[in-house]
Amino acid sequence: VQCPQPHATSCNEPCVVSCGASRVIIYPPPVVVTFPGPILSTCPQETVVGSS
Repeated sequence: VQCPQPHATSCNEPCVVSCGASRVIIYPPPVVVTFPGPILSTCPQETVVGSS
């Protein structure tokens, strides 16, 4: 299952990405959260979701 790639978000506001039953909330400064399945990266430019 692949999640749709979200639109670019402003780093001044928290990024919320919902993927299936998983929800990841990211607050600045830029961080990378890895969980089973998709890999979510946010900031400094945009939010990118990919599968590995």
